[in-house]
Amino acid sequence: MCDQCGCNTQDEGENLLPEKNKTIILTVNQRLLAANDEQAVINRRHAENHGAVVINLISGPGAGKTTLLEKTIDVLDKGLRIGVLEGDIETERDADRIRAHGIPVVPLTTGGACHLDAPLVHRGLQQLEDLAGKDGLDIVFIENVGNLVCPATFD
Repeated sequence: MCDQCGCNTQDEGENLLPEKNKTIILTVNQRLLAANDEQAVINRRHAENHGAVVINLISGPGAGKTTLLEKTIDVLDKGLRIGVLEGDIETERDADRIRAHGIPVVPLTTGGACHLDAPLVHRGLQQLEDLAGKDGLDIVFIENVGNLVCPATFD
């Protein structure tokens, strides 16, 4: 027992747990993803300024995102300049599949994260611009990491 924390008191002390069915309102000063959202706005502006349409593909693992992207590239690759940001947790297998179609691709490996965040996409867009050259791109596809929960919450 000490005189510092109150453990020496003889009463039962204050119950810090809320009563059942009692509503507690917490004031949050900022959004958890505020910095990510700000970068996402910059990314969108960047794409608009360069005249590029950006399409983010999200679905579960093994659902066919890469196959859909390959088929789409084959159909659209007639006069359109296409680039791909290929998200994956660890490998570049899907990026290699897309690269085989002869278009610029930047692999974005997250090292364990289940989503691509806006800063990572921004770095990928910069690298993709370098690969695309002075003519730029008409369409940028982002193949997000194969997870339905995390990517949906990130802009």
